Amino acid sequence: MSSDMYTNKPGTIGWIDLTVDDADGLRDFYSSVTGWTPENIGMGDYSDYVMKAPGIDRGVAGICHARGPNTGMPPQWMIYITVEDIDRSISNCLAGGGKVVFGPKNYGDKWRYCVIQDPAGASAALIGPAAG
Repeated sequence: MSSDMYTNKPGTIGWIDLTVDDADGLRDFYSSVTGWTPENIGMGDYSDYVMKAPGIDRGVAGICHARGPNTGMPPQWMIYITVEDIDRSISNCLAGGGKVVFGPKNYGDKWRYCVIQDPAGASAALIGPAAG
């Protein structure tokens, strides 16, 4: 995910991706099922994928390997909700009976993200600016 691929207005669902062991296989599965076209995103010695919908000149979702920065991510479609302050959002999550199940981790030098679980057990990722 890069800053030009997703909405970064606080409070919006800015991105969605799937992190799994076999991103190559699921890239092909979703290409066949949805008509999405993959674009490789270099991750060093492997590639993750930004999936583009027909007629749309930007990514609509990501399909990622569960390695590198995504090691330990749960294998499910994950929404990323943009927040103003990751630390404040984590504090509010914990105070409200939720928990942090992954991260927080840096995404490049501009963003931080984590995965939370709400009191009902549903997961979502939060993404926000890196601490300055």
